[in-house]
Amino acid sequence: MFKALLITQEDKKSSASIAELQEDQLPEGDVLVEVHYSTLNYKDGLAITGKSPVVRSFPMVPGIDLVGKVLQSDSTRFSVGDFVVLNGFGVGETHWGGLAEKARLKSDWLISLPKGINAKQSMAIGTAGYTAMLSVIALEKQGITPDSGEILVTGANGGVGSFAVRLLNRLGYQVVASTGRMSESDYLKSLGASDIIDRKTLSEPGKPLQKERWAGVIDCVGSHTLANACATTKYGGVVTCCGLAQGMDFPASVAPFILRGVKLIGIDSVMRPLADRIEAWQRLSELLQPEDFDSISEEIGLESVVETAHKLLDGKVRGRVLVNIQSQ
Repeated sequence: MFKALLITQEDKKSSASIAELQEDQLPEGDVLVEVHYSTLNYKDGLAITGKSPVVRSFPMVPGIDLVGKVLQSDSTRFSVGDFVVLNGFGVGETHWGGLAEKARLKSDWLISLPKGINAKQSMAIGTAGYTAMLSVIALEKQGITPDSGEILVTGANGGVGSFAVRLLNRLGYQVVASTGRMSESDYLKSLGASDIIDRKTLSEPGKPLQKERWAGVIDCVGSHTLANACATTKYGGVVTCCGLAQGMDFPASVAPFILRGVKLIGIDSVMRPLADRIEAWQRLSELLQPEDFDSISEEIGLESVVETAHKLLDGKVRGRVLVNIQSQ
């Protein structure tokens, strides 16, 4: 028997609670993992609260991230005792995920825990830090350097935003953080933001083209915020898009793209090829320092996940939520 957070559905209404499960109830996969840590991401919050149809089949164990020790393996890539990391691939949506003491997974979804970080630190990073790193790499590959000018990070108090601010700062960029919680300005400045702006300056409908300011943008918000970010990006600038906290819509015009040559790049972290994953995690292990993990993350146990999920969607959580699966 092992403990798991299980989402069930009855009369088209879902609910989440701690359940005792048998190992033979786990879905198919060639690697069995003893989960040590998982995380609570925005997508997990939507699944647990039922506020969005994230879960595709029931019952479901949420948790799009996990790190743990291999207990059984039919894969040539991993041996018993290896520590592995998983992000995405529909885990927690179509395949049971990381908010459980055990998980059975496909080896193609896993990478080895990178050298230089431990299991706990890897989940303090999680999909949020991994997505932030993918976004930073996209800016770099498009030629955006610290000398190019200011970089805007929207939704900066969230997990992706927090890591984006820290990573950009470590690389020498001048970072401007947009947030709806100006009371958290000191936190964002401690991560390396040189300036803080209120999200209201970006979240309302705006003109198709506005005064040029940003050399690059990492947007975690979508909707009008993304549209305004594009409209205020400098000629030849680059905007990466990885979130939808404000909405899935994109009420913009083609003007920034055809008149200023702005590039809009989508950042998918779920189905990312193995080589991209390894590159991103290697960069994370090189750039992040021990003090970064405590400043950006808070730790909870499995029993606190449901309550914290509601707080997350209410905008009452900053940074990352690390879930210690083995804590009692």
